[in-house]
Amino acid sequence: MSRSIWTLGHSRHSIERFIELARRHGISLIADVRGQPFSRFNPQFNRERFRTALAAAGIDYAWHGQSLSGRPTEPFLRTAGGEVDWDAVRAWPAFKAEIGTVYAGAGSHATAVVCAEEDPLRCHRRFLVSPALQDMGAEILHIRGNDEIEDEPAIAARACPKAASGQRELF
Repeated sequence: MSRSIWTLGHSRHSIERFIELARRHGISLIADVRGQPFSRFNPQFNRERFRTALAAAGIDYAWHGQSLSGRPTEPFLRTAGGEVDWDAVRAWPAFKAEIGTVYAGAGSHATAVVCAEEDPLRCHRRFLVSPALQDMGAEILHIRGNDEIEDEPAIAARACPKAASGQRELF
């Protein structure tokens, strides 16, 4: 079954602006994929404050950062040099199970996967979480801070403009 799943970066938005962006696109469930759901600079997005504000706006909240974070803490998900081993994360049973939970939730709620970065090109929700959801049949739509929607083909074109235009790299 195909379904749309949105992504949204909280960035430095006020909580009111964030809720406005979510409501404008009919979002009824926030799937938070931050491994550390707090911010020294944007305390309105600390997990409990965020959950409370969303609840007051009639939006459900679920934290999935324990398995869908871009900064996993499990040593076996890191290379010998300490970098995240993205292939190991994608193969991790806990990651796969949590992706299934997000996908299932999107069957009954308009869901937005949320992390901190406004631009999905700079966030793991686009290069780690979104592809796994797409593999399950989801259409991914990115809500930008200017209220525009960017679909995956538009993001891919922005990420690699020459490839999107058919131009070849000359060496």
